[in-house]
Amino acid sequence: MMGLGGDGIVAAADALPGRAQAMRVSDQHYVLKGHAMRAPFPENLERATFATGCFWGTEKMFWRLPGVHSTSVGYVGGRATNPTYEEVCSGSTGHTECVKVTYDPRKVSFADLLAMHWTCHDPTQGDGQGNDRGTQYRSGIYCTTDAQLAMAKDSAKAYGEALRAAGKSGAITSEIKGPGDTFYYAEDYHQQYLAKPGSRPYCSAQPTGVPMPVTWLETNGAKFGAGFWAKYGPKPTCTIGVPNEPISSEDASAAR
Repeated sequence: MMGLGGDGIVAAADALPGRAQAMRVSDQHYVLKGHAMRAPFPENLERATFATGCFWGTEKMFWRLPGVHSTSVGYVGGRATNPTYEEVCSGSTGHTECVKVTYDPRKVSFADLLAMHWTCHDPTQGDGQGNDRGTQYRSGIYCTTDAQLAMAKDSAKAYGEALRAAGKSGAITSEIKGPGDTFYYAEDYHQQYLAKPGSRPYCSAQPTGVPMPVTWLETNGAKFGAGFWAKYGPKPTCTIGVPNEPISSEDASAAR
């Protein structure tokens, strides 16, 4: 029987070992043309990783934001090195499906990314999202700096209050972690999956329809305001019924 660690995922002693060979992925992003999938990236860019259930829909939500330079789906928060999709789905590596977002903070702030995280799924569902159940679908934010970590924790408090004000009693279950968790790329097949010909338009995310509080966005330097989120933000029941193309900076400014 597979044992669990104190963090609720498979114990290190029972986890699959993984492998030394990293997953091979395309050099270029399928949607954000001319942008690389792997480092090195321009020095002015920052990154953070988000998990909101099935990573196909998560990635699409983030690549559409103006100022996002690149996105990649993968696995984070687990025990094994360079796991495969099948291994992660077995629950025997401890990872969750996620998307790594590389972004230009001059054009899109970390506060905007947090707003997308909270509103593109239901962060109160614990180990799963919709019909997808298991620790590999748990919600999480994986920060690369202490400043990101502090803002992420503050955003969870603000969004939790917004949920309660909207009559939703469930507590936020997203794990929020600071620097240290390694991101492992998923198979190339999964990268920008929903934009590729022949893809299956699958969506298990269950957005609550509760927006991020405007006062929190303004206080934390968000580039996009209530008008943007009303027009382009995730809608209840599904996240993927929107164009694959990124939202232009001009359209974002007009909606703000």
